[in-house]
Amino acid sequence: MDSAQRHREYWRKNLRMTGLLLLLWFAVSYGVSFYARELNEMTFLGFPLGFYMGAQGSLLVYVFIVWFYARYMNRLDREYGMSDGEDD
Repeated sequence: MDSAQRHREYWRKNLRMTGLLLLLWFAVSYGVSFYARELNEMTFLGFPLGFYMGAQGSLLVYVFIVWFYARYMNRLDREYGMSDGEDD
């Protein structure tokens, strides 16, 4: 496989994962506020679920998205030889 083709494949995988994670971000950010009344009928740790997801739950999802993307990109960088050698 030539260098240009490997580079295109690397970026295609990168953009696909970025798109999926942005879709997850959108679903969490706007889904929670859109369904807040329905979510508030349930409770989590004594708080209405819509309130909890808006205050804490969505932040946990965002941290997970950042962690997963960093881990995925480190693995992809190593696979395609884009790593600078300073990764764990």
